[in-house]
Amino acid sequence: MIKIKDLKNNTRCEEERMWKKLLATEEGHILEIGLIMALLSIILLGFGYLRFPEKAHVFIGMSATNILFGRAAGISFGFAFELSNVFVITTNIVIETILVLVFYPLFVFSWRSLVVIRPLRRVMKRMRITAEAHEDTIRKYGIIGLFFFVWLPFWMTGPMVGCAVGYLLCLSPRKNLIIVLSGTYLAIICWSLLLKGIHDSVATYSPYASIIIVTIIVLTITGISLLRFLRHRHKNRIS
Repeated sequence: MIKIKDLKNNTRCEEERMWKKLLATEEGHILEIGLIMALLSIILLGFGYLRFPEKAHVFIGMSATNILFGRAAGISFGFAFELSNVFVITTNIVIETILVLVFYPLFVFSWRSLVVIRPLRRVMKRMRITAEAHEDTIRKYGIIGLFFFVWLPFWMTGPMVGCAVGYLLCLSPRKNLIIVLSGTYLAIICWSLLLKGIHDSVATYSPYASIIIVTIIVLTITGISLLRFLRHRHKNRIS
């Protein structure tokens, strides 16, 4: 029993040392900033919930929709509940910034086999495969290619895949994040202006039109994800 306890204690000490070393790196500092931003957002949400519970519920819904189904669905969700353009843009910028700042370091650590997070193993593997698939194409156009890759509203061209591609292109963390986040912010603004116009137009026909738009976007993304999953599963069976 003593030996088992000693082994566990040694393992914990080694893990603590490893994390201290990782957090001392540039990627580690980025992860810390992302986690601090996430914590501050949760605290602000808590205060907001006490004073504006209805808006807090919408904020949570918009955040969850963005994370699960992408920025188009998240932005549409905000407009469906008549939030202002500025609030929708700002919220989605904060959400995607946190996602990038947390995901990028974890991807780098995973790529270097320094950290293995079991719940995120599939996500990391999928992102790695997607990033490698786009690497050669983006490499031809360099920084501009990466910027437009993140900005373009196509499937699997978001900021998380973008920062993974940037890492494969050997960009420094700072340059990588500047390019990816710039493309992300511009994409959010463009999506917001486009979807705001659509929501305002369809709202004249039905008060439920905005919710229908959100539903269509969510169902479309879910369908695409399901098709990709079935195709990947079929390939694995063949191989």
